[in-house]
Amino acid sequence: MDCLFCKIMRGEIPSYTIYEDDIVKVFLDIQPTSPGHLLIVPKKHTLDVDTIDETTLLHIFKVAKQMKQLLEKALHIDGITMQQNNGISQEIKHYHLHLKPCYDNPPTMTIEEVFQTIKKSLS
Repeated sequence: MDCLFCKIMRGEIPSYTIYEDDIVKVFLDIQPTSPGHLLIVPKKHTLDVDTIDETTLLHIFKVAKQMKQLLEKALHIDGITMQQNNGISQEIKHYHLHLKPCYDNPPTMTIEEVFQTIKKSLS
């Protein structure tokens, strides 16, 4: 399979992984809309909201809640937008949920600085 996210799941492409369990992997978007922009991706390939099973979908939203709290602690976000695209608006044809932090005053940080800041807050 030539799916970018499946390649990340198999370790063929590196990622800034924040969290991982048997069902999902959470990593920083390499083209973030704001510092801390995360993707929650199921390990099992599924196309979109029509094809994902409800158990996995529920797990993704439980993890999303945890990641929101982590971003509040680590990056002091002021809000968050959760976005999931389908059809022509879906750039990568593998279900994923975007967590896009919102800030009153966005920090100026590289993706590596964001990654290190989040990882420190997990310690």
